[in-house]
Amino acid sequence: MENEEKKKQSMNVASLVLGIISLITVGFAYICLPTGILAIVFGVKSTKKTGSKLGKAGMIIGIVSLSILALLYIGIILIIVMSNL
Repeated sequence: MENEEKKKQSMNVASLVLGIISLITVGFAYICLPTGILAIVFGVKSTKKTGSKLGKAGMIIGIVSLSILALLYIGIILIIVMSNL
C-alpha cells in the first residue's frame, strides 16, 4: 500500500519538475518538446488516479510552455516569410 502511494506521489512531482524544466528551456526545442509532453502525460495520469494539485500544475505548466514554444516558432517563420516579400 505504501509503495503505491509513493509511486503516485512521484508521478505528481515528476510532472511538476518536467513542466518547470520545459518552461525554463522554452528556447530550446529539443529539450522543451519532450519534457513538456511528458509533463502533460504524467499530469493527466496522476490527476486521473489521485486528483492531485501537483499533477494538475505540472500539466498546466507543460501546456503553457508548449504553447509558448509554438508561438515562438510561428513568429520566427512569419518573420522569415515577411522578409522575403
